[in-house]
Amino acid sequence: MGQFNSGGGRCASGKDGSLVACAFSPNGNFFVTGSSCGDLTVWDDKMRCLHSEKAHDLGITCCDFSSQPVSGGEQGLQFFRLASCGQDCQIKIWVISFTHTLGFELKYKSILSGHCAPVLTCAFSHDGQMLVSGSVDKSVIVYDTNTEDILHTLTQHTRYVTTCAFAPNILLLATGSMDKTVNIWQFDLETPCQAKIAEDQPKQFTEDWSEEDVSNWLCAQGLKDLVGIFKMNNIDGRELLNLTKESLADDLKIESLGLRSKVLRKIEELRTKMKTLSSEIPDEFICPITRELMKDPVIASDGYSYEKEAIENWISKKKRTSPMTNLVLPSVVLIPNRTLKMAIDRWLETHQK
Repeated sequence: MGQFNSGGGRCASGKDGSLVACAFSPNGNFFVTGSSCGDLTVWDDKMRCLHSEKAHDLGITCCDFSSQPVSGGEQGLQFFRLASCGQDCQIKIWVISFTHTLGFELKYKSILSGHCAPVLTCAFSHDGQMLVSGSVDKSVIVYDTNTEDILHTLTQHTRYVTTCAFAPNILLLATGSMDKTVNIWQFDLETPCQAKIAEDQPKQFTEDWSEEDVSNWLCAQGLKDLVGIFKMNNIDGRELLNLTKESLADDLKIESLGLRSKVLRKIEELRTKMKTLSSEIPDEFICPITRELMKDPVIASDGYSYEKEAIENWISKKKRTSPMTNLVLPSVVLIPNRTLKMAIDRWLETHQK
């Protein structure tokens, strides 16, 4: 498979498709190539093909090695983590080992989910603790390579994210896009892998707020003195939106007319925001039964996605008919639609104010 070319180097050719990605292992003993047909091929430093397999059904777009060896294994045997991404919207993690005495081994480890469109680029951080990816869905996702949890989802680009790179010695990330911009991201020096940027923010929809979310909202509006009264009356998001001038005076016993007026103005602002947000929700995020934004979407056997609780109630009452086609459902099995759930979560994050 290997031969010297006219320039004095070595040359290797893949089996099918165009070669669109390649990466050397950190020790330089082998490298991998990825093709537009989805083949992931491993070569040694003599250009001999060690292994080839179909990794991504619709074609590979990028691959990258972690510069840090994976701990464990026999003495003298090094393991390296490899990431590949493709047109199938997936990122796959592989573990590769190679020595002249024990030979070569490639093991598939796991799939990282998060993107809902082809993944165009991926890169490990210098210390191997994080992996970043960019996609046609315009988002950038940062993963913890040890737990494989999503640490950050970045949605500032307005077109396909085509490239990304970590700085070698400082906590900086660069991402580039077809929107003709390059964004530079600075990680927290103390907690670079702190999960979920917005986990302490209240839920997007006011009606889903807990009593604690309502308390936080009151404090943010300069109404801290009312926190105790609202907690005593168990006011959550849904109750908050239903408050009137009469209930503020009669039920919550807020005597100050000016204070009641201020609360009502703030609540009306929330209602207006809710109406605006609801009108902007993409149709595919709306449950066909409830006509509300889905929180736990599942796929039924008719091929449509529904809010889990709604379709379960529908099936129990309507004797297994499809809400969309009115035909009998071939099966009552419901499959979680994780891709849609992540797309909804990303949409909510971009609309968080």
